[in-house]
Amino acid sequence: MRSNINNLNSNSMSVEKFTPQNDKPSREEAEKAVETLLRWAGEDPTRTGLLETPARYTRAFEEHFIGYTQDPAKELAKTFEDIDQYDDMVLVKDIDFVSHCEHHIAPIIGKAHVAYWPNKKVVGISKLARIVDIYAKRLTSQENMTRDIATIIQDTLDAKGCAVMIDANHQCMSTRGVGKAHSSTVTNHFTGIFKDESETRSRFIEMIK
Repeated sequence: MRSNINNLNSNSMSVEKFTPQNDKPSREEAEKAVETLLRWAGEDPTRTGLLETPARYTRAFEEHFIGYTQDPAKELAKTFEDIDQYDDMVLVKDIDFVSHCEHHIAPIIGKAHVAYWPNKKVVGISKLARIVDIYAKRLTSQENMTRDIATIIQDTLDAKGCAVMIDANHQCMSTRGVGKAHSSTVTNHFTGIFKDESETRSRFIEMIK
């Protein structure tokens, strides 16, 4: 599983073609691993309050990282071409998400703003939020998540351009480490006309305020 996660987040890749994981450990192995961590922390996994914790934690882990089982390109496959010469950006802002950083497996909680400029086809607006969720439900860095969302939308829809901005709190630095509880991290990625035209990029930034 570790090698697959590394491959999914490699900086040398753009947006991957998703393939199932064939070397995934069993649920029993996962639960045993949680028991090991509990013992390593100084706990007794056999005490009443912790008896079902390995199973619960494994189910929660499955929910947190369900994005590994989902194909973002497939989500964008159904498009509509009857846009009647619409020629402007489509923006969905304030998309709430919860992700986990690949360095500490600590929550990343934030909002994503996603826009694209259609070429000949559009997708249902809920799909943009869905793409955010798919990439959020994987171990990632905010930088890679921002880039991957923009790239998959740009490439799959053959859009004139795409813009993604993410503003998030990283609990790996707000609840541990430097302990900066009110800090936030902002990343963005622009393609096509959002990258090439400063006026279009400025409009996007103004619209998400």
